[in-house]
Amino acid sequence: MLIAGFPAGAWGTNCYLVAPAAGEECVIIDPGHQAAPGVEEAVRKHRLKPVAVVLTHGHIDHVASVVPVCGAHDVPAWIHPDDRYMMSDPEKGIGRTIGMPLMGELTVGEPADVKELADGAKLDLAGLQLTVAHAPGHTKGSVTFGLPEAADIPPVLFSGDLLFAGSVGRTDLPGGDTAELLDSLARVCLPLDDSTVVLSGHGPQTTIGQERATNPYLRQVAADRQGRGAAEAPRRGM
Repeated sequence: MLIAGFPAGAWGTNCYLVAPAAGEECVIIDPGHQAAPGVEEAVRKHRLKPVAVVLTHGHIDHVASVVPVCGAHDVPAWIHPDDRYMMSDPEKGIGRTIGMPLMGELTVGEPADVKELADGAKLDLAGLQLTVAHAPGHTKGSVTFGLPEAADIPPVLFSGDLLFAGSVGRTDLPGGDTAELLDSLARVCLPLDDSTVVLSGHGPQTTIGQERATNPYLRQVAADRQGRGAAEAPRRGM
């Protein structure tokens, strides 16, 4: 398995190219602000052939390079329908104050071919199977992408802006909701094995086990779920 990642642009958003091995087809995850040169460098270095762009959500720092990257390789972009509007109108997703300083240099709009993601979908792309989990909270259409354990790597979760090392995505932007985000953490992240590698939208990689032990948000939802389970146990036995 080959996973080539790099931070790009003013927000340092992580972009990933994922392939079964060097010299094969690949999927590009979250080509954000100023990510196109890094994508092309990784494609050349590892002799990759992109077949799709997949997006964890629609914020401009994750989708700003979608149009040029998809156009350069004639590939579709996959995004959840609740976030699709942000590709053409990013200010609605991040607010005018945050978006305006960079709007003049950004390529906004949809690529020629846009496909919509659904919760629980299995995307068979580039010899990989990505499992889609709808995970609202940071945005209404946030998703994660899961890769199963392979011969040479443990399971991988591309968490977007749901879960970071020691933190979670902000909920003060349009479409953000703290209760939804905590529910997404409980549904999507808590059931995963401790060995699962988390590759997030910003910052360093971590693991579910590490976050289960140290991330206050994941610890909160784990404690809440355990508390509810204990409270419900007597009722289930009656």
